[in-house]
Amino acid sequence: MRMAPPPATATALSDPERIALAEIELCGELIIAASAAAEERLSADRIDEVLRVGARRPHQGRP
Repeated sequence: MRMAPPPATATALSDPERIALAEIELCGELIIAASAAAEERLSADRIDEVLRVGARRPHQGRP
């Protein structure tokens, strides 16, 4: 069976559209991690791990 090629708009995304899709993907990753977690909330370290954040940054403006 032959598949139709994707529409031209699927490959020609603007920068805001690419950013929005990346944010949606990251939110999905967080939702999956949260649903699989045994605890009620994800820790900051677990969130960083899921989002593939390199170094932890100090909280600015937070106690």
